[in-house]
Amino acid sequence: MNGSESVQIAVAIVEDNPPLRDALAQVIQLCTDLKLCLSCGSGEEALQKLPQSNAEIVLMDINLGGINGIEVVRQLKQQAPQLQFMMCTVYEDDDKIFDALRAGASGYILKKTPPLQLVDAIRELHQGGSPMTPLIARKVVAAFLNNASGNEQTPTQKGDEDLNKLSKRELEILEMMASGKPHKEIADELNISPQTVRKHVFRIYEKLHVTNRVEAVNKYYGRH
Repeated sequence: MNGSESVQIAVAIVEDNPPLRDALAQVIQLCTDLKLCLSCGSGEEALQKLPQSNAEIVLMDINLGGINGIEVVRQLKQQAPQLQFMMCTVYEDDDKIFDALRAGASGYILKKTPPLQLVDAIRELHQGGSPMTPLIARKVVAAFLNNASGNEQTPTQKGDEDLNKLSKRELEILEMMASGKPHKEIADELNISPQTVRKHVFRIYEKLHVTNRVEAVNKYYGRH
């Protein structure tokens, strides 16, 4: 699982299950472009140590026994807004997904995610993406679609100036993101590389003045 990046991404783990925490640590340590900078067994420990760490990406469990992972994210995003959180959990229910995203998480994947996909998700988050498993992405999109239809508002009706700045290809990719498709699926359908998709996504975020997929989809459906 060697990466192509020359600069290592500093990753922290917050997980109260020791065997799983060790397994996640092993996955990170096998990648030359990732480095494990902190491993915490509780939310309380994370609140104390993460602000002083050099972590860039945090793999955050939700059910930590004491203070839960969603509350840890909410507090730490205020103290250290530069931290990027990816929830790594067994939960697929809508409430926990949206609570985590509202708290400030930028990614949401399941613990059953294969190691290679987990590593790709860390890289995607570091590059400005918002990695989610396809099922979770579709749940998020479905909620936005319901809100948009409730407001009787569509992307083409609202005439957003930022959306008008997008190129035809960027708008095409944004539409595919809004349908819940992950980067690899978008790349396959457009017959371009995942790296090219990521570059387009980065420019989309810049033009829309957003930082992740959730905010971009929000803007696409007119929920400013």
